[in-house]
Amino acid sequence: MPQPQETDVVIVGAGPVGLFAVFECGMLHLACHVVDALPHVGGQCSALYPEKPIYDIPGQPAILAGELIERLQEQAAPFKPVYHLGQQATALTREDDGRWRLTTSAGTEILAHAVFVAAGAGAFGPNRPPLPGIEAFENEGVLYSVRRKADLAGKRVVIAGGGDSAVDWAVALADVAAHVYVVHRRPQFRAAPETVARMQALAAEGKGVELVIPFQLHDLEGVPPRLGGVVVRDLDGNLRRLEADVLLPFFGLSMDLGPIAKWGLGLDRSHVKVEPTTCATDAPGVFAIGDVASYPHKLKLILTGFAEAAAAAHAAYAIARPDQALHWEYSTTKGPPAAAA
Repeated sequence: MPQPQETDVVIVGAGPVGLFAVFECGMLHLACHVVDALPHVGGQCSALYPEKPIYDIPGQPAILAGELIERLQEQAAPFKPVYHLGQQATALTREDDGRWRLTTSAGTEILAHAVFVAAGAGAFGPNRPPLPGIEAFENEGVLYSVRRKADLAGKRVVIAGGGDSAVDWAVALADVAAHVYVVHRRPQFRAAPETVARMQALAAEGKGVELVIPFQLHDLEGVPPRLGGVVVRDLDGNLRRLEADVLLPFFGLSMDLGPIAKWGLGLDRSHVKVEPTTCATDAPGVFAIGDVASYPHKLKLILTGFAEAAAAAHAAYAIARPDQALHWEYSTTKGPPAAAA
């Protein structure tokens, strides 16, 4: 049997928060291994919407999700993280010396003083709208994510939903698609107010966006897998047909923590409960950061996850280096990351 690999911290999840945790740990001279079930880093940002603009990253008025991942990889690189991609974290057990042994689906074993669960939504999949025969249109007429805006150039697009994904893509596709319909069951949207205002302005000015409100999806028309139209219904049962080539239903993701749910970390409806000042779980030395972490008044934002990564890194230092005092300094004092690695 191969010997387990040893490190200070093992991070489960290579999304934006997991990548930033590598940087925060590196600034404290803590080495990291990173495990992710996907064959690439980036989590949802890379797998679902690499060309989606993100507007609430500090210092970046707008940045594409894929570009954000590239920058985070670059920021983490000086600390030489070891990536175990395409491997699911399957088991977590406590050793007699207090360290944790993480086992992956590929048989990799990692011994670490601390574990960061940065699993985001866990194993994620789209919440499929209850439309008859929708499966036959999927991957061509019905898409649950947009990998490249160029793929929708000149097409008639129906976006269904009222959250950030729906509103962001309505704005992003306004000057790419032939026409964008936004179908929502009420006039209010659960998205960033500034982006909602931009979408509404585009609709008011007739610049490629039309708000179809209050309506809900009712049926699909076409010869699978090609879509010809989307039928929507208002609150009174009146039907309207929208000429469409593509339907983008954005109703969130189903969340499945998989084996993590059996690690005894203290769950709260598919999330891991943590102490908010350190992000510590019920298991000593195990922390949860990012969307998977739960505590009162939690804001599910990437920047929140970044702050949680910093808090967890400092808490983990006391576990990995119990005999060493942490002389913390600002990064402007410590110098560039390469010097701190």
